[in-house]
Amino acid sequence: MKCLRIIGFALAAAVICAGHANAEELSGTLRKIKDTGVINIGYRDSSIPFSYLDDNQKPVGFAIDICLKIVEAVKKELKLEKLTVEFNPVTSSARIPLLANGTIDLECGSTTNNPERLTQVAFTNTHFLTATRFISKKTSKLNSIEDLKGKTVASTSGTTNIKQLTEANAARNLGINIVPAKEHAESFLMVETDRAVAAVLDDILLASFAAGAKDPAAYVISTDAFSKPEPYGIMLRKDDPAFKKVADEATAALYRSAEGQRLYEKWFMQKIPPKGLNLNVPMGAELKKAFARPTDSPDPDFYKAM
Repeated sequence: MKCLRIIGFALAAAVICAGHANAEELSGTLRKIKDTGVINIGYRDSSIPFSYLDDNQKPVGFAIDICLKIVEAVKKELKLEKLTVEFNPVTSSARIPLLANGTIDLECGSTTNNPERLTQVAFTNTHFLTATRFISKKTSKLNSIEDLKGKTVASTSGTTNIKQLTEANAARNLGINIVPAKEHAESFLMVETDRAVAAVLDDILLASFAAGAKDPAAYVISTDAFSKPEPYGIMLRKDDPAFKKVADEATAALYRSAEGQRLYEKWFMQKIPPKGLNLNVPMGAELKKAFARPTDSPDPDFYKAM
């Protein structure tokens, strides 16, 4: 009997130790979420159709739906009965600091994955490809980047767009008066109200703003681009491989599935809230390749269709 009691104590101790070991194995974002029962999502208020507010001031969009799939995977990974999702608004300038300081755990917007940002953050698999172009009123007759010479042009602070505009301005000696806006909607508004002749943003965002304008036919998006098509990804904290693994597996499974195709069509080929706009942007060959073989590569050349 004494031996049985000793064995029983030993087994109980082993179970307790195993429980402690499992708890200690969690680190970084997964540990934070497990301890709090909360996951924090950063969203944009005007990055249509990726992340924006609907008529009820609720965050919606293609990137938001992707992030909610990651939330489901995190809940399953941590074996949680309940996981509270809290949404926090972010701007182009604040998104990386808010991710780094733990205010948000996922940034679900229209953020370009590039080598410069990878020194500060990480990205999960690519969910869109876009190039930097400019929008203007047709009456301005601006056809090329060179046509912006000496003119006032808007772009959003903290974006790759304003960086590429600034670099092109210096390299080509264009003398453009660059006006930084706080958010994408403000950049487009400057063109609408004639405070700027053009706005430089990702082409898909420009398409969404033009579609939602009072007179969509009044605007034109340049063929001339400041960049190659670049990848968008959901942004995560750097050096957190366990959390990134969950996000990567969740997004890869989604993109490879029929659900991934349906999700794309929902936001790019059908009417979307709040105005019932249809962007009518079919999935290109490059993105089809990225969905078939999910990747977090920041290299635009990686996505060239064969």
